Amino acid sequence: MMQGRKKDFPILNKQPLVYLDTAASSLTPNAVINKLNEYYKDYPVNVHRGVYKLSYQATEAYHAARQTIADFINASFDEVIFTRGASSALNLVALSYGEQYINAGDEIIVSELEHHSHILPWQQIAKRKNAKLVYIPLSKEGRITVEAFQSVLSNRTKVVALTYVSNVMGYITPIKEIIEIAHQKGAVVSVDAAQAAPHMQLDVKALNCDFLAFSAHKMFGPTGVGILYGKSALLQAMPPVEYGGDMNDNVDLYDGDWKDAPYKFEAGTPPIAEAIGFAEAVRYIQSVGFDAIIKHEQGLRKQAIEGLEAIDGITVYNKEAETGIINFNLDGVHPHDVVSFFDEDHIALRAGHHCAQLLIKWLKVPATLRASFYIYNDASDIETFIDSAKRARSFFSEIGF
Repeated sequence: MMQGRKKDFPILNKQPLVYLDTAASSLTPNAVINKLNEYYKDYPVNVHRGVYKLSYQATEAYHAARQTIADFINASFDEVIFTRGASSALNLVALSYGEQYINAGDEIIVSELEHHSHILPWQQIAKRKNAKLVYIPLSKEGRITVEAFQSVLSNRTKVVALTYVSNVMGYITPIKEIIEIAHQKGAVVSVDAAQAAPHMQLDVKALNCDFLAFSAHKMFGPTGVGILYGKSALLQAMPPVEYGGDMNDNVDLYDGDWKDAPYKFEAGTPPIAEAIGFAEAVRYIQSVGFDAIIKHEQGLRKQAIEGLEAIDGITVYNKEAETGIINFNLDGVHPHDVVSFFDEDHIALRAGHHCAQLLIKWLKVPATLRASFYIYNDASDIETFIDSAKRARSFFSEIGF
């Protein structure tokens, strides 16, 4: 089934490419590209304020996109805020909810698995508010466990900010159980779902999370757009963090008031084309189905792990991960040198700290290599990847590494 999916992605038909960097950004299928072009060709105008037919058409498409994404995660229309991406969405939670509700002495629970977008905003809030960041101790494999979370949860905990799926280790956090326990203490939970949304079904009502964020560009969509989900009551009580056109109801000489959510958080011209393309990416995922996606990725990961384990001098840091991410190194060789070798074979891997320096420091390495899979990869891609890894290991061994 997935073998034929390569044809949907124009970049794969233009040049030799084994793309194993989906965790950074996925490739874009024709369906999404065509939808973006449709907006720019057929109704390339602004939304909401125009009283002419083209503006009405654009507004209807933009609203339909919000509803499509809300349905995708089992949310309500007014609970989905369009942002510049997951990073912007996670910052919004800290800058609005955190700024208003965090006080001196309060505690914010985070982990060393977090992307910088889910650490840095809360660091700044903690500094400004004289609050405390509390880190969940990771297991020896680098996982977040319910038991470790309970060991740091206290009556002072006000916010829990955790990843659903680690962008480096590919581990799935037991987030539903953590949310339930956090709520018993009256804490709100912010979930970074950037690596979860492309690969597994999300249901915000079943999770009962307070906030959840993800980006379009990791799930076949365009860059420059993501969403923040927030429970309606929380969003209505939170202040906007940007001010400008279309987010206000009334403006007087010395004050103004704001529209209800989601609009009060969307100052200025929104990412219209990107939102419409985002919705098309959701429909593309739904046409494939999460069961098929999960089964396919697990098969590729099993093949890749077996291949890497057969090569002496390669360390895999997350052999038992549940998702299609492999974090590894060639022993004694800096990942930036290795990734250049793979690039010569037209294999796109990621090398570095993956915007997760705390985890890289936890692993006690300067950087790692990351391979990540999606539906446009197949068994032949994995064979090419393993063959290149063998030759890389042989090459660097020969020159003394």
